[in-house]
Amino acid sequence: MGGWQPLPDELPAEVRHFVEQLRLLKDRTGLSLVALGARTAYSKSSWHRYLNATQPPPRQAVLALCRVAGADPERIGVRWELAVQAWPRQETVQEKTGGGDGFPADEYREDPTLPWWDTPPEKPGNGRGQPGGRLLRYALVLLLLLLITAVVGVVVLVSMY
Repeated sequence: MGGWQPLPDELPAEVRHFVEQLRLLKDRTGLSLVALGARTAYSKSSWHRYLNATQPPPRQAVLALCRVAGADPERIGVRWELAVQAWPRQETVQEKTGGGDGFPADEYREDPTLPWWDTPPEKPGNGRGQPGGRLLRYALVLLLLLLITAVVGVVVLVSMY
């Protein structure tokens, strides 16, 4: 595998095999990390973390790499699922002590590289309101503005004649 840095010895076999497959796919593209980032919408530094096993890639990043490399996304998708389950967590002091933010240490932590379509659904009653509640409020405000605009338009038209 050319110029790749060695993977840590303590990596689980599933993670090691998955990252090696990702590296092969990346090598097949012939692209640099910068070019790969431009073609997949994931940054060079993100790809560096994924390909060196310091962070698990989101599913959409793997699918984007498959698309660019012309690989079967189903085959690598199964490997991704196995690897993500086995991926070692890097615990921080907050996670070891329960997070300190009201969430247990084993709860999902927001990953800025994880696209919104891969995030787990919010649990009701977590202080953030119902999922989609904000969107509904925005829709109602826009509907109200549209209604006001229509009424003002009718009034102006009526007053002109």
